[in-house]
Amino acid sequence: MSATRWPSLALAALGAGVLGWVVWRAVLGQGGSPPEVPWSVTAVLVLIAGIVLWLGLAVRAYQRGDKPDLDPIRAARTAALAKAASFAGSLLTGWYGAQVLVLLADLANEPMRRGALSAGAATLAAVVLAVVGMIVERFCRLPPPEDGESPEEPEASPA
Repeated sequence: MSATRWPSLALAALGAGVLGWVVWRAVLGQGGSPPEVPWSVTAVLVLIAGIVLWLGLAVRAYQRGDKPDLDPIRAARTAALAKAASFAGSLLTGWYGAQVLVLLADLANEPMRRGALSAGAATLAAVVLAVVGMIVERFCRLPPPEDGESPEEPEASPA
């Protein structure tokens, strides 16, 4: 599994943002308004970010030698979860960010202002999730081989 790169996350957020912009502009063009994002979405995104960070700190403690044992499967699952969290956070940042931008046009309207605030909070929580995912993914990297050691090469299977 290769490391997630910031440009990939930015591209995902941009793509989701463009899609969200088109959808929300179409909704407004039909006389509707985007639904208000429940505050529970923000709480759940922050909770997921906390869980990912907690799992990542266990891997980091093992890497530093502070924790004597760690199941390698748990470390691999934590790395996969971190990668998923960074992409999910990125996509949600674009989606909710587009909703904020669309609603900014009419902040004098109370329902639009409430919608913009709740979508803004969800956007910030999604950014936190993406950043935590990237950080934890870095925690799960194996240290480089020490001098004199060669990295293990997988055996080639006969074709």
